[in-house]
Amino acid sequence: MTTALAHDPLTAADRCDRCGAQAYVRVVLGTGGELLFCGHHGREHREALQGVARQIQDETGRLTATPASSQDDER
Repeated sequence: MTTALAHDPLTAADRCDRCGAQAYVRVVLGTGGELLFCGHHGREHREALQGVARQIQDETGRLTATPASSQDDER
């Protein structure tokens, strides 16, 4: 997926348009609308989205990132 951060980072308030889970993928359509997807649905529809997207903001890397506070606890 193409990553473009032209928008603010996604938050817990941003929900997947497909299932309602927290969104980690924002798709800005060529027509000007936008869709939000969880990581699962973003991956599931990746190929079709790339054909209609002007931008795709993919923050799924946050799902595997270790929070800084957890890293500090391990020291």
